[in-house]
Amino acid sequence: MTWPDVKRHAWPVVLLPWGATEPHNTHLPYGTDTLLGETVADRVAARCAERDVHVLALPAVPFGVNTTQLDLPMTINIMPSTQLALLRDVVRSVEPHGVRVVVLLNAHGGNELRALVRELQPETGVLLVIVNWWQVADGSVFTAPGDHAGELETAAVLHVAPELVAPRDTWGDGAAKASVFAGVREGWAWLPRRWTQVTADTGVGNPRAATAARGATFVAEAVEKIAALCVELTTADPERLYE
Repeated sequence: MTWPDVKRHAWPVVLLPWGATEPHNTHLPYGTDTLLGETVADRVAARCAERDVHVLALPAVPFGVNTTQLDLPMTINIMPSTQLALLRDVVRSVEPHGVRVVVLLNAHGGNELRALVRELQPETGVLLVIVNWWQVADGSVFTAPGDHAGELETAAVLHVAPELVAPRDTWGDGAAKASVFAGVREGWAWLPRRWTQVTADTGVGNPRAATAARGATFVAEAVEKIAALCVELTTADPERLYE
């Protein structure tokens, strides 16, 4: 967009896609999270425009929290404290220009953004909302969505950028080791995973059932739901968010 494009409208809601730079099994690009986050944000903004609602998609942040993947070459990590500083600067930049809501469109599981929002929200009149895009749509379209570079992400990239997916005979199976701790396996305890200890190909979840058609269905549903939320946010009263 050019300066005249941006000046033409007020933008009460902006989307900030937040990705990562890390390996995604042996067949998806390092920028998978950034690519998917930015694509979903662009499509959400376009869907809102079709309803004559002005929502602006900002460029995606290409780096995420990857503290336990740094032994994998060219993985780029930024600390949560760095994320907070960056988010604060973005919010301060857009707030004087009429932005009332920033939707953090997260595309990387390592980006735990709630703590950032809890710290920053008292400092600003801009409402901060987090959406993990891959959790929005009905995952039953997949045989097994997977946790990282599995069927879900592979199908989504096959849909939005098939030229970036390596040939199928190069795909890893995404086999992952389970934690030795029962509490972690049962889900009531958590500790960060070091990918090189968990999986041989950096994937968690088998991608082989992925198809572009399933990816298209999933992405379309996510876009529609997120667009509906953004439409609601453009007219939301910050003093009446609950009823």
